[in-house]
Amino acid sequence: MSVFGLTRFRGASLGARAVRSSLWSTGAFAASQLLRLGSNLILTRLLFPEAFGLMALVAVIIQGLTNFSDTGVMQAVMSHKRGEDPRFLNTAFTIQAIRGVLLWVFACLLAWPLSLFYNAPQLIQILPAAALSLIVMGVNPMRVATAHRHLLLGRVSLLDILSQTLGVLIAIALAWWMQSVWALVISGVLAAIINVAFNWAFLPGHPDRLQWDRAAARELTSFGKWIFLSTIAGFFVSQGDRILIGRFLSLGAFGVYNIGYFLASFPNMLGRMVAGKVLIPIYREAPPGESRANFLKLRRMRMVVTATLLAIIAVLGMAGLWLVELLYDERYRDAGPVIVLLAVMWIPQIIALTYDQAALAVGDSRNFFVLALFRAVTLLGCVYLGLEMAGLLGAIIGQGMAGLLSYPVVVWLSRKSGAWDPLHDALFAMLGLAVTAVLFTAHRADIVALAAGAL
Repeated sequence: MSVFGLTRFRGASLGARAVRSSLWSTGAFAASQLLRLGSNLILTRLLFPEAFGLMALVAVIIQGLTNFSDTGVMQAVMSHKRGEDPRFLNTAFTIQAIRGVLLWVFACLLAWPLSLFYNAPQLIQILPAAALSLIVMGVNPMRVATAHRHLLLGRVSLLDILSQTLGVLIAIALAWWMQSVWALVISGVLAAIINVAFNWAFLPGHPDRLQWDRAAARELTSFGKWIFLSTIAGFFVSQGDRILIGRFLSLGAFGVYNIGYFLASFPNMLGRMVAGKVLIPIYREAPPGESRANFLKLRRMRMVVTATLLAIIAVLGMAGLWLVELLYDERYRDAGPVIVLLAVMWIPQIIALTYDQAALAVGDSRNFFVLALFRAVTLLGCVYLGLEMAGLLGAIIGQGMAGLLSYPVVVWLSRKSGAWDPLHDALFAMLGLAVTAVLFTAHRADIVALAAGAL
């Protein structure tokens, strides 16, 4: 029976745990996105577009601080041979907690210069307050990483959804009461507190405490130094478009772009979430270069994942403009063509997203960094050139070009572990071109309007 068969789904094998974890992760992600969508529909009517543009900047900055200091603790616990050792876990927890406090200090120091750079004086007060969530997340228990290590994600997913639901309800109540961007700031911190409290209370496993083991710290930092550099590069890959576009556009227009980005990013975020949570354990326990059977098992999984994500892109691209008209008021209409273009331009990333984790599973964080760095440089360069040449339309097309230019490096990295599957890539490249042609034909007038300067 295949990895997706009922027997393996119910068992304790790697295949069963992978399928269950994928389903839990996918279900939790879908629920999370529905919650975000529902909260956006309500909050966009209670608040103003500038509030969402301002919070998008705050999110970019906080994500940048997080990535610029990632020590690779979660990945190390998931993949390291000492991932069950209490001293190793305590040391990882200590590193994470110290990092959270230091990140908040840096956020406070950056608030004033960044308020000048983005011409947003509100950042002086809002950024330090929002960054309190970094201290909170610093004391998240290592039990979360241990659950990921063993592909036991059911309870973790449920707790995430429950805490996000409570956070959304708090945000809506505060927005109705305060009519201010501070509703989003306060609710974000409270949601982090709720999530960490739930993880401490309801996840089984090792009771973390502050402890320092020199050998464990050495092993964590040795693995983590390349993860640290990779996440810096990863920040620019995930946020580079908004860093540059936020600098070129007004806060109101940037808020509209982020509405389009939120809806278009569903398949990309879903794929990366599943790959990040599920693939490291799979690659660790069933290396594709070890046997043909392992490779074919991964091919079946990869085919299903990519086909599902490409189908979502096709549906989202066709319905994007209608969704914006149905869900949002006239102020956000220009988000429609943004959805169509972004969904199409991310197809190269969708095709390649199941390869990255193979390097981390075998401890090759150095070459993983090489790929992340190349992607970051390529994305920033392509988006900047696109902005200079064709404004917002050029920036979006630049994201697609960056994905294409990065593909040879993805192949180089994935061949080292035996993970590269040219049949998969060729098949979905052809299907991706077909989807692109259909979407561009169907929405040509709206794309032309965006090119003429709709934003």
